[in-house]
Amino acid sequence: MAQVTLGKTGITTDKNGFGALPIQRISQTEAVKLVRKAYDAGFTFFDTAISYTDSELKLGEALEGIRDKVFIATKTPAQNAEDFWKDLEKTLKQLRTDYVDIYQFHNPAFCPKPGDGTGLYEAALEAKAQGKIRHIGITNHRLAVAEEAIASGLYETLQFPFSYLAGEKELELVRKCKEADMGFICMKALAGGLITNSAAAYAFLAQYDNVLPIWGVQREKELDEFISYIDNPPVMNDELQAVIDHDRKELCGEFCRGCGYCMPCPAGIEINNCARMSLMIRRAPSDAQLTPEMQAKMKKIEGCLHCGQCMKKCPYGLNTPELLEKNYEDYKRILAGEVSVK
Repeated sequence: MAQVTLGKTGITTDKNGFGALPIQRISQTEAVKLVRKAYDAGFTFFDTAISYTDSELKLGEALEGIRDKVFIATKTPAQNAEDFWKDLEKTLKQLRTDYVDIYQFHNPAFCPKPGDGTGLYEAALEAKAQGKIRHIGITNHRLAVAEEAIASGLYETLQFPFSYLAGEKELELVRKCKEADMGFICMKALAGGLITNSAAAYAFLAQYDNVLPIWGVQREKELDEFISYIDNPPVMNDELQAVIDHDRKELCGEFCRGCGYCMPCPAGIEINNCARMSLMIRRAPSDAQLTPEMQAKMKKIEGCLHCGQCMKKCPYGLNTPELLEKNYEDYKRILAGEVSVK
């Protein structure tokens, strides 16, 4: 069983973390069953957020009675101390616990620090002194904020997107976290669904002994894949490397990761799906992407206001209107039968 220790937190867990964002899309009964199956199989690290609708509530029920045997990481989007405390109290109630192992600032546009005027970091220190949180972390999609958080020495963990599609700058973040004895929690290890070979994803991340991937799990068959890796972890070989090389050639570069931070769109465009349609439709059975409902969503691109709001909010600095236009033109060619997909 491969394990990872999250830096100076001392938290040691199996190299399979459970990402609880997707369980907001299934029933309470299904979610509780899924989480308990994960725990029974050896998962001990569970990541959620107050922003994930009822995810904390579902996780709270599932982990009741075994709280002392697991680690829970959650997040607050609070921008000030007052909202921080409101979120924390609600989170503790929803999770049915009196403490959180890692409490993370959820994708802030800046790096909270003592004396910055928000009172956020001071509130986190006070919550830690009260025993309501044990470790202070931060999540982000912005390289500049992530780098500042590492350099500050204020945080015990960083949660950031990382997969085999990552570039040199993301790899440098992993290295800097290791040097700083800071835990690295890896989100989007499957690149928001663009990576379809979980064994290749696992084998790539296994090469970094300070990285804990949290797999977003919604279906039992998905969970079963990762459970199988506990006793039989995929190891990098020529076959898996070939998969990675192929995907890097096809996917690396200017593409939408589907994080959704550009939303909402004033024109009603579902940007986080429409701006990466060309990739998704080629990497998964296409029928689901060609339904009348999806065609209607793609057609909304015609109403793009070119207001620039999405570009300002994109943590990857993408020219989103241009991506939308290119994806729409490609989509129309596919509908017309000019381009063949799966």
